[in-house]
Amino acid sequence: MIRYFTLSIALFSISPGTIAETVQVAVAANFAGPMEAIASAFEKDTGHKAAVTTGATGKFYAQIQNAAPFEILLAADDTTPAKIEAEGLAVPGTRFTYAIGKLALWSAKPGFVDKEGKILKEGNFAHLALANPKTAPYGAAAVEVLNHLGLFKALEPKFVQGENIAQTQQFVATGNAELGFVALSQVQKDGKLTSGSAWWIPTKLYTPIRQDAVLLSKGKDNPAATALVAFLKGDKAKAIIKSYGYDL
Repeated sequence: MIRYFTLSIALFSISPGTIAETVQVAVAANFAGPMEAIASAFEKDTGHKAAVTTGATGKFYAQIQNAAPFEILLAADDTTPAKIEAEGLAVPGTRFTYAIGKLALWSAKPGFVDKEGKILKEGNFAHLALANPKTAPYGAAAVEVLNHLGLFKALEPKFVQGENIAQTQQFVATGNAELGFVALSQVQKDGKLTSGSAWWIPTKLYTPIRQDAVLLSKGKDNPAATALVAFLKGDKAKAIIKSYGYDL
């Protein structure tokens, strides 16, 4: 009887609705760092888990069209979630902007990239990394910057193209390219450069990178999915997002 009573107390001390669920989240590669921190805070606060897959937004779009098991998409743009919603693959009215991304020209070498980006005009480098502009919004923004500066044609022969912004950053980090266009969130934390040297590119040189999220149809009945959407709009997630250099 004593054993049974103790077990009963333990069972009834658990609040209703605390059964942990897992949500499958497709996350734009530039947001990998913030999402790792958000997923940890989300699990701590709710008990639910976020299973995160990172990659290029354009590839996620194709996968979602082909019935990939994702329940939430955090894109690197605002057009892809809008298309998904229009095509009936998302829950209507759940699309929202979770961050506004920023672009940086970065080198793993300290002192290599000047704070005004003059190195692009000087051309004292063999390889310039950028993400595929056809599938990665940060790559499209990099092309926009180069066109704005009138340097695209001159520098095009030096391009090393990454499948997404994560691979692009790796090209630079490993020295396969002396410098490259990356997401500011990949190379700074709390307003400070984490390594190397960088030009924080003025936002007037490219269209604002509005990054939207949307609850996909596969996640409409998953309490973990709806909980994560709500968490992303809350103060804890917003503080993490801002610490990585994004605007809200």
